[in-house]
Amino acid sequence: MNLNQGRLPDRQPVSIVDIGSNSIRMVIYEGVARSPTVLFNEKMLAGLGRNIVSTGKLDPHAVEVTLAELRRFHALSEQAGAIKLYAIATAATRDAENGAEFITKAEDALGVKIRVLSGREEAYYSGLGVISGFHNADGVAADLGGGSLELINIRGREIGDGITLPLGGLRLDDMAGGSLKKARSIIRKELKRAKVLADAKNRTFYAIGGTWRNLARLHMHEIDYPLIVTHSYEMDPASCSDFLAKVASGNAEQMEGIWDVSKNRRELLPYGAMVLEEIIRMAKPSKIAVSALGVREGFLFSLLFAEAQSIDPLISAAEELAVLRSRSARHARELADWTGMAFAAFGIEETENEARYRRSACLVADIGWRAHAEYRGMQSANILAHAAFIGIDHPGRAFIALANLYRYEGISSYVDVPELAAIAKPVLVERARLLGALLRVVYLLSASMPGVIPRLGWRSSKTVDLQLVIPADLSDLVGERPAHRLSQLAKLLDKQMELVVSDH
Repeated sequence: MNLNQGRLPDRQPVSIVDIGSNSIRMVIYEGVARSPTVLFNEKMLAGLGRNIVSTGKLDPHAVEVTLAELRRFHALSEQAGAIKLYAIATAATRDAENGAEFITKAEDALGVKIRVLSGREEAYYSGLGVISGFHNADGVAADLGGGSLELINIRGREIGDGITLPLGGLRLDDMAGGSLKKARSIIRKELKRAKVLADAKNRTFYAIGGTWRNLARLHMHEIDYPLIVTHSYEMDPASCSDFLAKVASGNAEQMEGIWDVSKNRRELLPYGAMVLEEIIRMAKPSKIAVSALGVREGFLFSLLFAEAQSIDPLISAAEELAVLRSRSARHARELADWTGMAFAAFGIEETENEARYRRSACLVADIGWRAHAEYRGMQSANILAHAAFIGIDHPGRAFIALANLYRYEGISSYVDVPELAAIAKPVLVERARLLGALLRVVYLLSASMPGVIPRLGWRSSKTVDLQLVIPADLSDLVGERPAHRLSQLAKLLDKQMELVVSDH
């Protein structure tokens, strides 16, 4: 059992090594969980698949450095206390003449059997990664690696047929002899085989892989986007066309943020942009959503029992943060339940996602309590806006961050973060302000400890729109400050409200 207070006690670390055509990576997860937390992450851009088309073999130097790195990965996995190390390999090793020989040596270096995924399996696990990382995913997922592009149709938790195409950046560069013009011709020819792209029209296109994540970061710099979180970052196919054309032309070297991209990745960006351009032209998706989860996370997701797979990953992550960082996880859960009842009393109807976001905001509403009092709001907002959440879009992130800012800083008009407010959009900003105002009332009545909130209720009366009713045995909790904060909440709602003690 892990006794460290900063980690969850019921988790046993597992490692996954992913041997790709361009990069090799080991991720050590805190445990097999619905919302996986990375304990340690290490990668190397080895380039195993470089020149595989022209030579038929894995790059000799890349093989040498990869084997050395795999031995290091094995040692790191043991050092981290991982109870299991899984290893998967993708396009380059299954296609190369010396792939089997390399796998034998790699298995000796890692000390475990390596599963060489077929193209269909690679597409399947990429699809599972998207299912794992998005709430009710619906669209076509595409995983662009160094050697191949996997495309697969997803509806909810259903995965359709997939296809693998030889359109990874390294392979394209090799096949086209470094010619971007020839590469585009190859891309168009290969994509015509992908019937699944017809299913992408007016649906979400989920972009997976390091090349596309780096494209997303460049796009964020290009439009001065304020929240540098790639997962669930969305690009409009029409408005990003000029950006993609610029990168595809090979003229990205002067773009803002380009030097944050490693040299090996920079070389592949034009091919990634070109593939995305041609997919948009052919498939006409409604939007492009970047996924930070792919084959590795899909494989990890497959290790979960079916019941665990159905858990909401956002709620799961928020509950874990409550356990790790709040004064009382039980109090956080009481808040999450009670605010739903309160919103109903206010006549507020929530969509499924709005309810999920409200619940999550309540679960994490106390994570900043150890910070200096003057900085709790901004610190909490910063942590939550950039947290490793999945199953949430960027407006949802902004809502959760703003709700907790208002919970600490108050709801006056000067308390705001314009960048987050722009992402959340007006309706969510006002909803966050309302939730923050509500939390400011009940925290003063509960002292941040459980047992009180479930006993508070709402009722209408002849004199005011709503009364917040406190049981008689808790009457000493009533005071000027809670009453004042209730009046602030009432003003937001444009209702008359009062704090009363139950008469029975």
